[in-house]
Amino acid sequence: MKKSFRAVVATAALAAGLLSVPTTAFAAGTPYVPGTLRPSVSQATQDAALQKYYDFWKQNFLTTKCGSGTYAVLSKDADHSFVAEGEGYGMTISAMMADKDPQARSIVDGILKFVKAHPSVNNRDLHAAEQDSNCRSVNGSDSATDGDLEIAYGLLIADKKWGSAGTVNYKAEAVRIINAIKASEVNGSTKFTLLGDWGNDAEYRNSSRSSDWMPGHLRAFAKATGDSFWDSVRTRSETAVSQLQSSYAPNTGLLPDFVVSTNTTPKPAPADFLEGPYDGKYSWNACRDPWRLGADAISFSGSAAAAQVRKMNTWIKSATGGDPAKIQSGYSLSGSRTESGRHPCFTAPFAVAAMTDPGSQAWLDKLWTAVSSWSPDATDYYGTGITIQVLLILSGNYVAA
Repeated sequence: MKKSFRAVVATAALAAGLLSVPTTAFAAGTPYVPGTLRPSVSQATQDAALQKYYDFWKQNFLTTKCGSGTYAVLSKDADHSFVAEGEGYGMTISAMMADKDPQARSIVDGILKFVKAHPSVNNRDLHAAEQDSNCRSVNGSDSATDGDLEIAYGLLIADKKWGSAGTVNYKAEAVRIINAIKASEVNGSTKFTLLGDWGNDAEYRNSSRSSDWMPGHLRAFAKATGDSFWDSVRTRSETAVSQLQSSYAPNTGLLPDFVVSTNTTPKPAPADFLEGPYDGKYSWNACRDPWRLGADAISFSGSAAAAQVRKMNTWIKSATGGDPAKIQSGYSLSGSRTESGRHPCFTAPFAVAAMTDPGSQAWLDKLWTAVSSWSPDATDYYGTGITIQVLLILSGNYVAA
């Protein structure tokens, strides 16, 4: 059974007593859908917050130890020193900071060099999901779908920022990976993303991870390749989100970490399906869903995610009495707490959800304060990486590929 590092992150966070969560923002980029909320603080304040977190991330999680010309993102809170998703986050974050950081392009290029030096054993155009402290691929050297999705998306952002006529053809690299994801990380029959290029066996082929259902990424893949297959993958997951919300979370809109029975009627995974007792709950994977769905909702008019993510926003605002400090580290789909304490990966994504609701300005401003005032933890790769990407969106610096 292939496990991701998320259970390790959760264990580490709990051992540390879980982090408190605060907020802040940044500059103006891609126009959002009309009616999208932004924090009430000045753009300069938003810029300063984003810069603060980005500088912290660079200082504490980027390394050049894995070879000349390489950069890699350290995942200090995982079971291995490097995980594929971290490299994807690094590409996306750095590319979106292109106008702010003269080093951004060399970071993207360096991460790509690291990724290409560690191919999956199953498909060499995908990235081996984990490397140890000596920069060697471990734990089977196969892939993780969330990592490859983000790596490809980061390359599309790089193409949008710098074009592809230079030393690296970002567009061609992205398309190469997108085609490999189609070949090895999507169930061709159900059109659901698999857990990795190892996930096509009988036990896992009809399962998926809700946080991999990123409509904005899938739109970008369709655009980059001209392949309508990606529209089918997107609409299939959009339908599944609505089905899961209606059947299992009518009052909360929350989604489970893992979904099974994707070949029939999708339903939450049972406990200990892959990572732990909360595999069918809103936990350390699904905590990203309000951010991923919200990003599409504010970027594309008519996005199915708009109504879906507003359900989440309406519930969490009510459940906490409008106090971000009361957001906990995991819930059942009915809204009862599974783990107590605060962590940025649970708090920050709800700020993106709040941006979609015209009646949530005061709530958004409270979330902004919570996210931007959080003291980052030099060992918390997961929370820091998510917080920066949320701040990019809140501050208007997000770029939809």
